[in-house]
Amino acid sequence: MLVLSCSNITKSYIIDTILEGVSFTVEDGDKVGLIGPNGSGKTTLFNILAGESHQDSGDIYIQKDLVIGYLKQHVKIDSEKTLYEECLEVFDYLIEMEKSLRELEEEISNLSLKGDSDELDKLMNKYANLSERFNAINGYGFKSEIKGTLLGLGFKEEDFHKEVNLLSGGQKSRLALGKLLLQKPDLLLLDEPTNHLDIEAIDWLEKFLKDYKGAVLIISHDRYFLDNVVNRIFYLENKKITIYNTNYSKFMEQRKKDLEVLKKQYEDQQREIKRQEEIIARYKNYGNIRYIRQARSRQKMLDKMKLIDKPVENKRSKIRFEPEIKSGRDVLMVENLRKGFDDFTLFQDINFNIYRGEKVGLIGPNGVGKTTLFKILLGQMDYDEGRIIKGTNVHPAYFDQEMANLNLDKTVIDEIWDEYPKLTYYEIRTILSQFLFLGDDIFKEIADLSGGEKGRLSLLKLMLSKANFLLMDEPTNHLDIDSKEVLEDALLDYEGTVLVISHDRYFLNRVADKILELTEDGIQEYLGNYDYYLEKKNEVNYEEEDDQAKTKTQIKLERKKEKELQAKERERKKKIAKLEERIADLEDSIEEIDKQLYDPKIYEDHQQVVELNRKREELQASLDELYEEWILLVN
Repeated sequence: MLVLSCSNITKSYIIDTILEGVSFTVEDGDKVGLIGPNGSGKTTLFNILAGESHQDSGDIYIQKDLVIGYLKQHVKIDSEKTLYEECLEVFDYLIEMEKSLRELEEEISNLSLKGDSDELDKLMNKYANLSERFNAINGYGFKSEIKGTLLGLGFKEEDFHKEVNLLSGGQKSRLALGKLLLQKPDLLLLDEPTNHLDIEAIDWLEKFLKDYKGAVLIISHDRYFLDNVVNRIFYLENKKITIYNTNYSKFMEQRKKDLEVLKKQYEDQQREIKRQEEIIARYKNYGNIRYIRQARSRQKMLDKMKLIDKPVENKRSKIRFEPEIKSGRDVLMVENLRKGFDDFTLFQDINFNIYRGEKVGLIGPNGVGKTTLFKILLGQMDYDEGRIIKGTNVHPAYFDQEMANLNLDKTVIDEIWDEYPKLTYYEIRTILSQFLFLGDDIFKEIADLSGGEKGRLSLLKLMLSKANFLLMDEPTNHLDIDSKEVLEDALLDYEGTVLVISHDRYFLNRVADKILELTEDGIQEYLGNYDYYLEKKNEVNYEEEDDQAKTKTQIKLERKKEKELQAKERERKKKIAKLEERIADLEDSIEEIDKQLYDPKIYEDHQQVVELNRKREELQASLDELYEEWILLVN
């Protein structure tokens, strides 16, 4: 079923045309990825679809009564309510319905004492209809739904009672996303929904969106996410939109083929135009009336020819990281590292080694201490216990996701020149142009740059550092897909060593040859890319480590610990099985009550109806508690 249709949408700002002749349709259940270079008009199109901006021309058809939910990339929430209370607002209509049910129960109880049967019958019918509606729209399960959504998006239960105004910007963005998902609009417009989500939360969101019954349009630079969620790609470039009915990876393959075909068609047409123009010129030179008529005829045909636009390949910067000197084989050794704040231990017993040439991805949930670990390795923060041994001739450089190394008051050219005064003006302009800072862009103040431009400038400074050990904290944030691929190519060619924090799974898959997973229990090493890490995480039985390299005491302690973990896992599974049995019993009981409530005859006995509804509420409350226990055990 068609839910949205756009025909020849055009939008301009003063003299700049952003969208021109954009047409597409969206069917119910479609999962669409809207992609394109930064500045191509993706957010502008979303604003038009959401009714926050108007097109200059063109038509938009929206299905009658269609509810649109829009998640903006930058969210502002100002509320003194708690996180949980803010989510409860979504279900105000259910809370009011529940209140009405309680009031009706009280009225029914009072009327039954007075013996007014006609009025009582009316109230009983009203109560039955309202109760049926309340049950049909999950009136008894919305609290569990809130909890499951917040946990899925990476919040902890202790966060539920935090005041919204005290949350970080990233947490507010996750809250806005959670509220939108709980509303279940018919059409979701999501602008960079994976920003501020860790890998586990992104994985949860992927599953949620794949099962979502409505239509979804997603602006995202997360290619792994797009591959797992969307079934269509809308590619917005040069004011036009091209539609591909496939996921991101297959779109990229098809896009390359299409560009080759288009390029050949353009070249063939240009050759034909040139040939016709030469014939026309020759006929005109003959001077004969017959040849002049033929020349005019050919010119008319040429004028009517539909010209193929010259394929424009995106300008792509070229980055090359070149270490000034080669480091020793051992780049970094971390032994028994511990860091805490007051009475809180952030991490402990952290052990890992990094060797020359390795590309290491550091992953883990938000708040587990990845950025803190980077600051400790760079000497920007103290640690409590352990040892950090830096190898011979190791010269590190740091890419900060907050880009605090940029001076917002400087211009682009001064930012580079002040740090590298030996470079000539020509050399600086050449380097800046490689990073797509062209013309007057180099005189822009850094405070006025977009997130992507700041990211490119930070990468340029990293390149000029000539370091042989790059520590990078979320380097692909704010970069469009083309810029990400340029960075990936540069890191693959880099002869130095890389340690990178990233939630970009596609990036980790291409670049990383080792994954370090930091969790509350410590750090685990996986000798492969992100897909290899997933494969190992999903295996039931891990390969046993080489016992010859360990003492008998170590082997004994490890086996004891493994048995303890296995015992805990068995106990957890038993608890889950018992919970599921109790859940099934309660659901059967609720279903039995519902069958009775659906029988019209039962409403002749109002006391029995009230009693059944009260019993159902008690069972539902118990069921919600069991589901909450179950969620905590399975996560």
